[in-house]
Amino acid sequence: MLAKIRQLPTILVNRIAAGEVVERPASAVKELVENALDAGSRRIEVALREGGQSLIVVTDDGGGMDPDGLRLAVDRHCTSKLPDDDLTMIATLGFRGEALPSIGAVARLTIASRVPGAGEGWSLTVEGGFKGEPMPAAQPVGTRVEVRDLFYATPARLKFMKTPRTERDMAVDAVKRLAMAHPAVSFLVSEDDRPLLRLNAAPLSDPLEERLSRLSAILGRDFAENALSIEAERQGLRLTGFAGLPTLSRATAREQYLFVNGRPVRDKLLNGAVRGAYQDFLAGDRHPMVALFVDLPAEEVDVNVHPAKAEVRFRDPALVRGLIVSALKHALAQAGHRASSTVAAATIDSFRPAYGGGFGSYPIRPSPFRPGLAEAAAAYYAPEPHLDLGAPSVAPGAGPAVDAPVQAYPLGVARAQLHETYVVAQTADGIVIVDQHAAHERLVYERMKAALGEGGVKRQALLLPEIVELDPASMRALVERQEELRELGLVIEGFGAGAVILREVPALLGDSDVAGLVRDLADEIAEWGSAFSLKEKLESVCGTLACHGSVRAGRRLNAEEMNALLRQMEATPHSGQCNHGRPTYVELKLGDIEKLFGRR
Repeated sequence: MLAKIRQLPTILVNRIAAGEVVERPASAVKELVENALDAGSRRIEVALREGGQSLIVVTDDGGGMDPDGLRLAVDRHCTSKLPDDDLTMIATLGFRGEALPSIGAVARLTIASRVPGAGEGWSLTVEGGFKGEPMPAAQPVGTRVEVRDLFYATPARLKFMKTPRTERDMAVDAVKRLAMAHPAVSFLVSEDDRPLLRLNAAPLSDPLEERLSRLSAILGRDFAENALSIEAERQGLRLTGFAGLPTLSRATAREQYLFVNGRPVRDKLLNGAVRGAYQDFLAGDRHPMVALFVDLPAEEVDVNVHPAKAEVRFRDPALVRGLIVSALKHALAQAGHRASSTVAAATIDSFRPAYGGGFGSYPIRPSPFRPGLAEAAAAYYAPEPHLDLGAPSVAPGAGPAVDAPVQAYPLGVARAQLHETYVVAQTADGIVIVDQHAAHERLVYERMKAALGEGGVKRQALLLPEIVELDPASMRALVERQEELRELGLVIEGFGAGAVILREVPALLGDSDVAGLVRDLADEIAEWGSAFSLKEKLESVCGTLACHGSVRAGRRLNAEEMNALLRQMEATPHSGQCNHGRPTYVELKLGDIEKLFGRR
């Protein structure tokens, strides 16, 4: 016999609700720091013990609360962040209003606060959901929240905690994400009085420089040195931030930081947009480093769809995705042939293990002279062709070319080809080593993409038109966008109430599963409102063809061919990396070379 339906006790209801909001110490830290930011704080300190499981203390210098505010702050569904009770106009980091009552339901919570101008502060305690009364307390202006014994009231949750070190790292990461969006606020995170993260408020007046300074402090100098500035706006939607060069990539997407109206989020739409923008430049198992900030009117985004506020829902997802993809691609195109400065550093580091330590610590053993060595080296010398720079050309077998061509070109002048694979060029202040296959692959690919854009996508008529069955809604969505699909080389027509007839396909696709592609397009249009995957599929085919059509390793190049390759790289967007994200060239400055020989 089924038990009768009954009303659960309030304490139990609060503990169930707490499980949705406070999953681990990092969740509590995030909620408390967000409250501090919403209170207008300029200095926030977080202290942890045992990764936050036994103690979390968050102190701020914000607006504080009076006794009545303290009473309401620890009750469910009480908030100061919906002044007009309008769920479509959430302009703060918080809202759900359940952080403090949720923490108080599963831990021992003490809040001390003082508003500006008040003669004293007040404190209030909540233990396992049981609320005390405000009491006078010595407290500076601002708020101090102390959370002890997290989940002591729900011990089953403790079984799912990671090690204290892992929980600590998650808590620090939560603060880092919030700190990225608020460079004007200083942050300090410590554990057992040992600083883990210290971020000073950015002293600069330029918002862009302030943000880059904060990102550099968190993500490291490599990111700051190899990040492209992103700034774009469309239909009230604004995108700013920084995106790393493709050659500054990672094995996971962990270092992709995305924000919506100052709120850190983990959103499939935004992550997919980043992946789509970089797909020309990275292999599937590599991920770019980005920190992107989307700002749009509050009514255009629902930030209240997830208890922990980690996800959002956009009113026009296609607009958001399209802006991110186009802005990132534009920035990558503007970067030209530039590659990450970390490539040179990695090259130098690769030499270190061979010598068993740092440069300057290994013995120098000059190789014995071998007859014929100079003659063999001369055979690799690539004479400089006439480059019409007003300087005489260099005859074969002559010494180094005059300095004018070297000074004129960023990638220098070809001097040699090694192992019929690598072109060595002299620049004004160093050398460049080019992987000829990777470089030419990128050049061919960019030419093919340009041809697609200028001449349109060539179509191939099917000998027998193919009927693809779909549900009625998907069929209508495809037919509504048949002109867009035609521009991409796909010609379809409605065929009854639940099918389309496929008459022409992009010639680039060849003998592929076009019926499966049509179904995928229908799903994509239903979700995003646009057919992105067809564009991406065509570009992927271009990439495959470019790989097969480029200069292969093992082909001997003459001087004119090598220099032509260098000049084309300088003039072609994205030529600093191949289609798989690997660098096409390594540049070593004279200072780098001097380090290799212990001269620095």
